[in-house]
Amino acid sequence: MNDTYGKLYLIPTTLGDTNPLHVLPITVKNIIDQLDIYIVENEKTARRDIKKICPTKEQSSLTLFPLNKFTDTNELPTYLEPCKNGLNVGLLSEAGCPGVADPGADIVKLAHENNIKVVPLVGPSSILMAMMSSGMNGQSFAFNGYLPIDKGERKQEIKRLERLSYEHNQSQLFIETPYRNNKFLEDLCNTVNGNTDICVACDITLPSEYIKTMSANDWKKNNVDLHKRPTLFIIHKN
Repeated sequence: MNDTYGKLYLIPTTLGDTNPLHVLPITVKNIIDQLDIYIVENEKTARRDIKKICPTKEQSSLTLFPLNKFTDTNELPTYLEPCKNGLNVGLLSEAGCPGVADPGADIVKLAHENNIKVVPLVGPSSILMAMMSSGMNGQSFAFNGYLPIDKGERKQEIKRLERLSYEHNQSQLFIETPYRNNKFLEDLCNTVNGNTDICVACDITLPSEYIKTMSANDWKKNNVDLHKRPTLFIIHKN
């Protein structure tokens, strides 16, 4: 590490509309109080989150660099120039922890390549919290992101992940676009073996939080509305 460089702080945010200090440690607030330069996915929501965590912070003092699907990758090295000039920079996630299922991983990789110290801060990770509360195999699990949209390809992928779970005793996590959650759970129950366990972890850390693990057969007998609610799905075949 280059001791003359500033640090890249990985700053978590809430997983939804909840009081930040109910789920974030005071360290996060203290760091945000000190930083004026941020790399963010969306400027509007980043400003809102910073204001919720540090209401007295001057918004006019902030410099925000966008990092999303529209960002030119050639611009990314310039985002870390403040670090090379001795200034600390914050990488702010849209929800949860930066760098995990998040475009911030590209900036973190660049920081390591440039000998810039990376400092992860404690905060909620929906993937980890879902796994913690699932009752499944916390010793071996994999996050697979989104599954294919095409019905045939999705069914094939679900069967592949179920087979992996059985062969390696490994829990398999994935997500779906929130407005397709209900149909996805139905398809999931109709695709896997009836005895395969499914965990549905929805609205984690929010007042409406719902987390339940049971077999596919039991899920078919239950009715839960997941429409437009952030949800993780986990399967494990024993």
